[in-house]
Amino acid sequence: MSVVDQVEATGSHTYTTHDVAVAGGALRVGVWEPTAPEATGPDGAPLPAVVLVHGITASHRAWPAVVSALPGRRVVAPDLRGRGRSNTLPGPYGMAAHADDVAAVIGALAAGPAVVVGHSMGGFVSLVLTHRHPDLVARLVLVDGGLPIPLPPGVPDGATPEELVRALLGPAIERLTQTFPSAEAYREFWRAHPAFARWNPVVEQYVDYDLAEYPPVGAAVAGSPGAPVLRPATSPDAVAADSADSARGDAVPAALAWAAETGLPITFLRAPRGLLDQPGGMYPADTVAEWLGRLPGLTASEVLGVNHYTIIMAEPGISAVRAAVTTVEG
Repeated sequence: MSVVDQVEATGSHTYTTHDVAVAGGALRVGVWEPTAPEATGPDGAPLPAVVLVHGITASHRAWPAVVSALPGRRVVAPDLRGRGRSNTLPGPYGMAAHADDVAAVIGALAAGPAVVVGHSMGGFVSLVLTHRHPDLVARLVLVDGGLPIPLPPGVPDGATPEELVRALLGPAIERLTQTFPSAEAYREFWRAHPAFARWNPVVEQYVDYDLAEYPPVGAAVAGSPGAPVLRPATSPDAVAADSADSARGDAVPAALAWAAETGLPITFLRAPRGLLDQPGGMYPADTVAEWLGRLPGLTASEVLGVNHYTIIMAEPGISAVRAAVTTVEG
């Protein structure tokens, strides 16, 4: 493990980035060390670190608002394989591969079992992590992810992986192949997104981090570096593989069956609005109710006034995630 020369103060925490060895290379990980006194439990012992696992096209920079709401807690959040500054890591992708990567992160940086919080696809990763490495997870919180997502109307059960990706993610996948002339142009692209009507500094730093430089097409052949191309950091191949695996792979059903059998305590937070701020959300209320009947350890809450993105980037979502992290330990 090497420490990258990047240190940033956030008020409640000091932020650094680290590289953790995983299969095929190194995973970039953000670590926030608390500047406030270390939080302790009723017995006076330090509370476990909090590990935050982002969504399918996101990065660890989706989480600073949640981190600021956890004074006294050490917080660790990776860029999953194929995303952020881990985007050059090769496959295989899939929930089991990501779970094993996060297990390596916990072993290297979390100093024991952690409270694991997964958002969107990160919820699936976190659930599978808990199944594969139960000794590393103190408690599990799923934020608008981790339970099977109903297919949108009109999508057949036998849809191809490409059809699945487009049906579930829509414009989120299309932007991954777009190029942008500047960082400001990319900000303007996101400002027009219906999910971010409430633009704030958390969203802006997330968007800025998401834009990566790539060599121009044909530069190597021509022998001239040319101007770099700016486009989102997330690998479209990783997204396609992960979307198919989360919907049809073996790891998630096995983890859900284990959770049902063992009564695994799970806290689920639902956003009532979706990726495009549309009503109904990723998880219809009746879908959550169905899983409450199938998983005896599951508790669920709806967070009013948020969509699939803002549940971790704006209030009241931030406070709901904080409450889920801290209440389960009381």
